Amino acid sequence: MNSNPARNVDAPTTESWALTEDWVAPSDALRQAREEAFMAGHVPISTGVSAILTVLAATTGAKAVVEVGTLMGASALAFFDGMGKDGILTSIDADAEHQLAARRFLTAAGHPSSRFRLIAGTPLEVLPKLRDGAYDIVFINGDKLEYVEYVAGALRLLRHGGLLIVHDVLWNNTVADPSAEGDETIIIREALEAVTQSESYTQSLLPVGNGLLVAVKH
Repeated sequence: MNSNPARNVDAPTTESWALTEDWVAPSDALRQAREEAFMAGHVPISTGVSAILTVLAATTGAKAVVEVGTLMGASALAFFDGMGKDGILTSIDADAEHQLAARRFLTAAGHPSSRFRLIAGTPLEVLPKLRDGAYDIVFINGDKLEYVEYVAGALRLLRHGGLLIVHDVLWNNTVADPSAEGDETIIIREALEAVTQSESYTQSLLPVGNGLLVAVKH
């Protein structure tokens, strides 16, 4: 009798994960934005995540997107690849240097400044000023220690049928580890629990990049 535990045939292999990440090549602008983020010591969205953001923007026919966390503009470029020509993106980041880089990449990609608002400010101060029910997508990729507040604010901002997308929800495989008790890990768990307990969402957690939660508002 084979004494080895049964292998979970549904578990992705390293090769499958790599194929998922590399299945869709990023645009030149998005690739350059990611490279600049890496050179600055940051971790941008993965190519797999960028492809999903583009698909979700196209699927929902998104015309109004707000994101928390600009980081050189990689996610903004991914959304624009899926949005129609009349779509407008609002991006909030406390670091003005990130937004200067994002503006450069967005402009170089041919997106006029009339189609994006880059707001340099503390997200917890900016989000309450945005209009209720006005957004097709809210993408959360900011300070992990504020994820619970971001998730709470997103519910007000989204229209019915809008998407909440939360990045980094696996947080380097620590969120699923009961013994992991880092501050970011705990807060991300609380944010996920808030979505799970809410009757306002139908959700799915995708094992792409560092984990992506996608939830549609009823």
